[in-house]
Amino acid sequence: MRKKTLLASALLTAAALTLTACGNGGDSAADNILEVTAEPDDKAGTALDSPFTKPDLVLTDTKGKKFDLRAETKGKPTLLYFGYTNCPDVCPLTMGNLAQAKKQLPKEDQDKLQVVLVTTDPKRDTPASLGKWLGAQDPEFIGLTGDFATIQAGARQLGIAIDPPKKNAKGKMESMHGKQVVAFSPKTDDGYVLYNGDTTTIDDYAKDLPKLLTGEKP
Repeated sequence: MRKKTLLASALLTAAALTLTACGNGGDSAADNILEVTAEPDDKAGTALDSPFTKPDLVLTDTKGKKFDLRAETKGKPTLLYFGYTNCPDVCPLTMGNLAQAKKQLPKEDQDKLQVVLVTTDPKRDTPASLGKWLGAQDPEFIGLTGDFATIQAGARQLGIAIDPPKKNAKGKMESMHGKQVVAFSPKTDDGYVLYNGDTTTIDDYAKDLPKLLTGEKP
């Protein structure tokens, strides 16, 4: 498999990933660029030759308690996504697909998988509202909120771009953010596979999850 060095902002071509946002609008957030090495192919996920270090994020969960991402997910297969509950399209699609794919796993494996949504719209996504929205997808999904600058910095470590929420041309608040789902290995705790939440299907996730649970490349 031919290896290529990619820029995060160029992953759309190499691995069907994008740094554009939910809904319509610009992509100024894509100016945040990180260099990564990946192995692009025809699979849904892109396995990285140079995995991402898990962000050092300490935020607030849906119960209002402190949640240390590294400590709480250490040694656990974890899927991390940055999005928001008022998203009109990609966020509910992504979380819904993950929820349906997870249900196809044996109960024991379902309990091992950690699916984490970090909000990109913390002013509106309170712990309570985030918990209610995620609960409709899967009660076991983890929702995190907190200071926007902290969240933005954590996403940037993964090459994921986020802009502060602002009103669009129609006067509605919109959060511009990348669509990547990052899979973290239970063996190394590094982010080693990327998925595009906009195009990855339930079947794609269901096919890969058994391997992701053990830290294998799908």
